[in-house]
Amino acid sequence: MQSNIKFREFTLLMALLMSIVSFSIDAVLPALGEIGQALSVKNDNQAQWVIIAIFAGMTIGQLIAGPLSDAIGRKRILFAGIAIYFVGSLLCYLTQQFEFFLLGRFIQGVGVAGPYVASISTVRDKYSGDQMARIMSLIMMVFMVAPAVAPSIGQLIIHFSGWREIFLMYVIYAFVIGAWVAFRLEETLLPENRIAMRKSAFQEGFFEVVRNKTTMSYLICAGFCFGGLIGYLGSSQQIFMQQYGLSGEAFSGYFALLAGVMGVASFTNSKIVMRFGMRTICIYGLLGLSILSFLFFALQIVGMQIPFWLFMLYAVFLFAMFGTLFGNLNAIAMEPMGHVAGMASAIIGAASSIISLILAAIIGQMYDGTLRPMTGGFMILFALAFLIAYWENKQRNSPMSAQV
Repeated sequence: MQSNIKFREFTLLMALLMSIVSFSIDAVLPALGEIGQALSVKNDNQAQWVIIAIFAGMTIGQLIAGPLSDAIGRKRILFAGIAIYFVGSLLCYLTQQFEFFLLGRFIQGVGVAGPYVASISTVRDKYSGDQMARIMSLIMMVFMVAPAVAPSIGQLIIHFSGWREIFLMYVIYAFVIGAWVAFRLEETLLPENRIAMRKSAFQEGFFEVVRNKTTMSYLICAGFCFGGLIGYLGSSQQIFMQQYGLSGEAFSGYFALLAGVMGVASFTNSKIVMRFGMRTICIYGLLGLSILSFLFFALQIVGMQIPFWLFMLYAVFLFAMFGTLFGNLNAIAMEPMGHVAGMASAIIGAASSIISLILAAIIGQMYDGTLRPMTGGFMILFALAFLIAYWENKQRNSPMSAQV
């Protein structure tokens, strides 16, 4: 499809649209303690809902934005998402009550789902084959950098002004991106190619997902692993800045390091997955995480005070495995769903997110100033995920097995 927008400009715009998610989550992490104090939360763990709320909004938003973008076009979803995000950011900036602040974060989450979903679809509309692979690689490079730099940007804003100005940055970001989309991006989904939303399509996709052993098994595994990641994100500020007494600048630096580890692991997985296979990587990765988390938890149970260097060693391995596992878990879950890929993707994403949010809330709210709740939760979740993945693999290789 011909367009007035140049390749480099288009790539940058799509990358910035996708990166709204990372910036909206990670830039606010250094400010969680200050937000809790300013809005008079009853205990520090309540500030973790600032992270959970935006993920909850994204879960609902993605389920709506995906099918709706196929029905009414990409630009309308982009505008609607950016407008909703603008409202949520403005509410967070202005409110003095924690409950309304969480509502603003939820609204932000619903909003960011639009740009995230529509940007991927826009790339698919405009490009195909090797050209699409090229542009997605460039977009993902920017997308992977965002989590590494976002906490530092947030900390810089806190240093020079205050935590509320982070949300003012989000308001300005939404306005600038919205104007850029309005003036430079054309609609990529022509009216004759649009697909009307149908209740029957959702029902068909839902039943296809729940009836398939492989999809359900790896959907649950992804939910368990992502729940662990969100649980960590919610309590990361408490662990680094309160438990270990690091500054906001140091926290941002270590967060960038772990995000970098995850990015390198994801890239490495793309190089080794064809050799070892997705299932083998998932099963052994989950087993390794289970064993390491058990050993780390056992050290704390016997009374050892975990030094910071040992915690970071554990975190590096944890994030390396996250980077390796997430793509494979989702790919295996989607593997049998080719005939209903679009709707199945939305359902799988929403279902695994619901599981992860419930588990993340449990792990996060159990934080007691030590690493025990987090590592104990990880130990259980990874062990269960390993058992499910191992069982699915045995069922798949059994000559008597059949898809339900």
